[in-house]
Amino acid sequence: MELERRDFRAMMVYDFMRKISMEQSHDNLVEAFQDQAPSKRTVERWYLDFRRERTSLQDEARSGRPSTAVTPETIAAAETLIKEDSRINYEQFAETLMIGKAAINTILHDYLGVRRLAVRWIPHYLSEMQLEARVEWCKFMLKKFKGGESKRVYDILTCDETWIYRYDPETKQQSLLWVFPAEDLPVKFRRARSVGKKMVAAFFCKTGPLTIIPLEDRRTVNADWYINNCLPKAFEPWSSRRPKTDIRGLLLHHDNASAHTAAKTLDFLAENSASWYCIHLTVQI
Repeated sequence: MELERRDFRAMMVYDFMRKISMEQSHDNLVEAFQDQAPSKRTVERWYLDFRRERTSLQDEARSGRPSTAVTPETIAAAETLIKEDSRINYEQFAETLMIGKAAINTILHDYLGVRRLAVRWIPHYLSEMQLEARVEWCKFMLKKFKGGESKRVYDILTCDETWIYRYDPETKQQSLLWVFPAEDLPVKFRRARSVGKKMVAAFFCKTGPLTIIPLEDRRTVNADWYINNCLPKAFEPWSSRRPKTDIRGLLLHHDNASAHTAAKTLDFLAENSASWYCIHLTVQI
């Protein structure tokens, strides 16, 4: 979220009206907005203005010559810095350009029109064809189960395998990027390099999570592990919830990974009177 100076002043006057001290108001702003927050001196100046019963949050008209910090040269230099490193922060701008924070704000927002946004992580990049296939699958499932009103939705057991990564995650503040007006919102498709990982199979149904089964001492899922270890362990808690029917009538919903579509997997499900819905939309990361 990119805020303007007027927005910060509104927060300051709110704190002032609530009898919050100038020091606490500044601390709150720094905690919430880090290097975007106004300086302590700025907060102190506005508190003094509020005590003098100032009501306008707009900048007052100034006389005299304009600031020499905002020049075509500093504007071009700031633009170059962003293009070289879109994660650059205010302190680095000030150190490189040797200008104040107010001038930096003016250059970034009034002249370059950039915004500072957090990178949004999405699990996969999908083509138009893959997106359309997902829409068609959702329409099929809605029709099959009457928009979720069919009682058969309680017979669906969904399974998916995923890697659980161990790594030091990037904080939201660290992921902030400067984005020019014509640029798309920043996203990332891959996780940071991890220091370790473990494969797990997660099962859940209409009423919530059922069980999570780790893939012990293996690097990949195969049909033998799926039918001899994974599915039996998943069927146990399912059967305990439904002792009268056991897994008869179960609708197993998983993707088209080779372990799920292997002949021995289909035979295993048939022998246990379980049906399956295979969504053919596997995407490799």
